[in-house]
Amino acid sequence: MAWTRSDQGNMTDDEVRAKVTAAIKDVPYAIGMNNHMGSKVTSDKRIMSIVLDVCKEHGLFFVDSRTNYWSVVPELAAQKGMPPVRNDIFLDDAHTLAHVNRQITKVIEWLDKNETCVTIGHVGVSGMYTSSALRASVPTLKDHAKFVGVGDLVRSVWGWKGNPATNTTIPSDAQ
Repeated sequence: MAWTRSDQGNMTDDEVRAKVTAAIKDVPYAIGMNNHMGSKVTSDKRIMSIVLDVCKEHGLFFVDSRTNYWSVVPELAAQKGMPPVRNDIFLDDAHTLAHVNRQITKVIEWLDKNETCVTIGHVGVSGMYTSSALRASVPTLKDHAKFVGVGDLVRSVWGWKGNPATNTTIPSDAQ
């Protein structure tokens, strides 16, 4: 699902609902959604309320990438009884090995103070440094955390029991 700046204020509630529903149908086995792109819309309570309502109706959770300082997603998700899951640390917002390694150090520091740490990184060409740094850091990271997929995290931490409408069972991230 893509948003343009002109979409944000001009779409009716029904148009927003239709756009989100179509995006969900495009990825039939999705268990959640996030805003990797389209950060500005996460500050719009009207639109994000509709997005979260549609996600909830389809049994999907929403991960806030936190690419917008003014995001209303965690607040609205909590009000709607959805997990307020959000990115804690971007691994590769700068594409250098040194930066990714510094971010992994921040993950370890975060985990010394918090129960969970949701991190986001890239794959493909832009994620080559990320995958390299992660491979090298796994032994150290294992001393501080258990690696789980975000689907398992929302079920264990927030007790999310969403049941994606197109699935008869909730897939495990381990599958």
